[in-house]
Amino acid sequence: MSVQLKKGDVFLTRGNAIISRLIRVFTRGFGEKRTSVNHVGIVVKDGTLKSAVVVEALSKVVEHKLWDKYGPPNGDAVAVYRPKNCPPDEIKTIVAAARKQVKKKYGWLMIGAHFLDWMLLGSYVFRRLVPGDKYPICSWLVAYAYSEVGKYFGVNPGEASPDDIWDFITETHPELYERIYPLGPLS
Repeated sequence: MSVQLKKGDVFLTRGNAIISRLIRVFTRGFGEKRTSVNHVGIVVKDGTLKSAVVVEALSKVVEHKLWDKYGPPNGDAVAVYRPKNCPPDEIKTIVAAARKQVKKKYGWLMIGAHFLDWMLLGSYVFRRLVPGDKYPICSWLVAYAYSEVGKYFGVNPGEASPDDIWDFITETHPELYERIYPLGPLS
């Protein structure tokens, strides 16, 4: 039986590259357990793991098949979760909000702001000063798209990190999300 992804599904990844590891270190709150993921995106077209289309913020916001970036030989771990509390009209709005960001340049300044806020013990100071809508990062993109229908991952979109989204989905509100694919390499 093949895994079927649907529009609005959230995918999260854990990479092995140095930047991935640094993101996991600097988005972890003090006293919090080790961070599991460092990246997040949204499924915008239904399909199997090989054919589903996603939107994610890389060097710019792109739309492509999930498998093209994360399938073998890529060794990044991927997890997929489906919201249980979003009717079709909300999913349509979430997907449209994500697609609206395609082709925008990546928000490298926001990564720096996340680091500076981390240095201030997680305060929401520097991230507040960076316009996420002009230069989005992965977690802002997902949090913003969901906020368009009044859904949040426990923080404002500008504060969101992949770890915040992971914790909300898997730990604090697992009743709101169904695990479609466990964190591991795509196969």
